Amino acid sequence: MKIHSSDNRPNVASTASRIYRREFLRRGTMGIGSLALCQLMTGEVRANGMHHTPKAKNVIFLHMVGGPSQMDTFDPKPELDKWDGRSLPAEITKGQKFAFVTPEARAIKSPYTFSPHGQSGIVMSELFPHLAKVADELTMVRSMKTNEINHGSGELFLHTGLGRLGRPTFGAWTSYGLGTENKDLPSYVVLKDKHPNAGSASWSSGFLPSKHQGVLFRTGARPLFYLDNPDHVTKTERGDVIGAIGKLNSLAFDRYHDPEIRTRIAQYELAFRMQTSVPELADLQSEPDHIKKLYGLDGNGAGGDFAKNCLLARRLVERGVRFVQVFNKGWDHHQSIYDQLPRQAKKADQACAGLIQDLKQRGLLKDTLIIWGGEFGRTPMVQEHNAGTGAKTAPGRDHHKECFTIWMAGGGVKRGLTYGATDDFGFGVTENPMHVHDFHATCLHLLGIDHEQLTFRHQGRDYRLTDVHGHVAHDVIA
Repeated sequence: MKIHSSDNRPNVASTASRIYRREFLRRGTMGIGSLALCQLMTGEVRANGMHHTPKAKNVIFLHMVGGPSQMDTFDPKPELDKWDGRSLPAEITKGQKFAFVTPEARAIKSPYTFSPHGQSGIVMSELFPHLAKVADELTMVRSMKTNEINHGSGELFLHTGLGRLGRPTFGAWTSYGLGTENKDLPSYVVLKDKHPNAGSASWSSGFLPSKHQGVLFRTGARPLFYLDNPDHVTKTERGDVIGAIGKLNSLAFDRYHDPEIRTRIAQYELAFRMQTSVPELADLQSEPDHIKKLYGLDGNGAGGDFAKNCLLARRLVERGVRFVQVFNKGWDHHQSIYDQLPRQAKKADQACAGLIQDLKQRGLLKDTLIIWGGEFGRTPMVQEHNAGTGAKTAPGRDHHKECFTIWMAGGGVKRGLTYGATDDFGFGVTENPMHVHDFHATCLHLLGIDHEQLTFRHQGRDYRLTDVHGHVAHDVIA
């Protein structure tokens, strides 16, 4: 079965009628319209269809914004010890593109100890003691490749398959293909501690209907605006207003057949339902103490917004949200890497391990695909000058697109697997390369979707997340 749609749209309403209707909606909704028009998607429950039996129903994508250093985290390179302070062989770096260093930049070793963990023997650095305890749940992919070398375009490429604006994200494609399992919550939710470099384009619906755009939740007890009714307005009265707006929009759809009008109807209705569903969802204090401790939210762990967002991600998929995208910024270590990286890893380590353990004990891990990774990796060579001023800095590592490491857990991937390999310096892939397009194809396959069949007609041709590329890495699938 081919999942397919069209964007043919007739002329829109006249300027006069648009202004009249917008003014009515602004006054009638008393604020809820702002929430719906700017953020919310449909509560569509029916999925467009699957091409085979899925192994995963939901996705939690933990994006480490900035690009973690693979040779300091999950891809040990003892050979760098021997080359520390010397330039790498010219045949390795010849013709390669870097952001801020030259091919002659000297190599820098990792100061961290690596060791195998679990029955699988997955190797990781000492920076992740909590994650080491769940090593047998991981699929470690050391052979990722991307096309982009800068952050904004790299983030776009990781999430949309193209390093430029305008394409739908992985989450939007998933929403479009599968819908949601909860009519009272969006199918695609975004959580962040800080804004990623590519901004809201990192969760855009692109040319897909806007109901598939990610809904950004704020951190805290009130993740969305306008959840409360205005003073002296009852829920019944609010519902009557939403019903009246829906009737007006239905008349407009009958006249103009613009699919975005249907999206607007669904957005208003979902916004109304979320007044009840979201406050309960966001109440993390209702979690028992042992769960908060698991994520590091008991005052003794690293905690912070990322840990809260990981716990909230579990609560979202538990309630049927299809795709949760969590951004954790702070992995761009051009300087002082060995001061900054341990602090950043500590913030992520316990929360990620806690998320895996929590999902597993609830029976949710088998149906939830967790993804952890950045938009690219880092160079084995040192960066020791500020990119803007040229001033001497404490050692760091530059951007590197030729290889980086991600890990996955749950959702039908093989437990305790290390997939792919890089050369002795962590510079290039030597075994089982997994390009971002292959990664997308594999994730969609786990969700029951053939990446070549999930298409949308736009500007005269069929588009897909993997464009004209991508192969499923069946060796990582259980």
